[in-house]
Amino acid sequence: MVKTLLLLAGFLSMPAMADFIAQRADPWVIEKGGEYYFTATVPSFNKVILRKATSLEGLAKAPEITAWQRPKTGAFAGFVWAPELHFIKGAWYIYVAVGREDSPFQVRTTVLKNTHSDPTVGPWQLLGKVKTQWDTFNLDASEFSHNGKQYLVWAQHPPGVKYNSALYIAELLTPTTLGPQSRLSEPTLPWETVGYAVNEGPAILQSHGKVFLTYSASATDANYAMGMLWADKNADLLDPKSWHKLPKPVLTTNAKFQRFGPGHNSFTKDKAGRDVLVYHARYYRDLKGSPLNDPNRDARLKLITWGKDGMPDFGQNRGDYSF
Repeated sequence: MVKTLLLLAGFLSMPAMADFIAQRADPWVIEKGGEYYFTATVPSFNKVILRKATSLEGLAKAPEITAWQRPKTGAFAGFVWAPELHFIKGAWYIYVAVGREDSPFQVRTTVLKNTHSDPTVGPWQLLGKVKTQWDTFNLDASEFSHNGKQYLVWAQHPPGVKYNSALYIAELLTPTTLGPQSRLSEPTLPWETVGYAVNEGPAILQSHGKVFLTYSASATDANYAMGMLWADKNADLLDPKSWHKLPKPVLTTNAKFQRFGPGHNSFTKDKAGRDVLVYHARYYRDLKGSPLNDPNRDARLKLITWGKDGMPDFGQNRGDYSF
């Protein structure tokens, strides 16, 4: 309906849009054993969904199952945000931010486990919350492996600061236990502090001898944008000095492509082995009320190209992936 209204409003001359999955924010795609799995935030903020297909294109039409439904009351009855699916040492885990019944916005990173070979089958067990250095608002946890170790990156509000969230990293000792944590980035740049001062949604891409960490910043309207840090693959990833932060965003609103507020991404590869950015954005700029009340953050795809310097290009002036 939204796209129909846009066309009627005079957008007929716009470039064609490549649909992926509508009304699914914070999209996460993981490929394992020839199968692609998808999860994301749903507008009702009350459950974790999963899809499975043999291709990225198949995910767009795949049936959706509810992997976990929040309880009606208690410590896990608040908002459910930004799930990610990971396979760690023979089992599937979902890292998801969940709030309390009495404070639904005060989310904490929560872990679910499934020992079935297919994460869309079998029961999910609630393991509990990840214990961070402070018991404060935290979300968007993402696990990755590097040089024989497992790590977790996430966003958190540290005590005594005025901004909303910074980015942290720690070694993941068990799926719910962290080693000492380090702060990698705070929202200090002008483009990171429009509406809200935020660094969130970290995602890891390892290629060309580097470890790239993308993240999102500012309010979740058309000001939302993606930034990036990077470290050498042989660096100590727990040392903040190992990371280099780009001063400008790597993907922002571009009205030509009906891309408003791009962010909170993940990475995958298509069947041809090409690197693909999975992200969300809206097809229009103007919102009514809070951005969180607008359900039309759609999951979208973009091909990543690589420069001679080994740095990724996310296609600020290119359209989306076409099937």
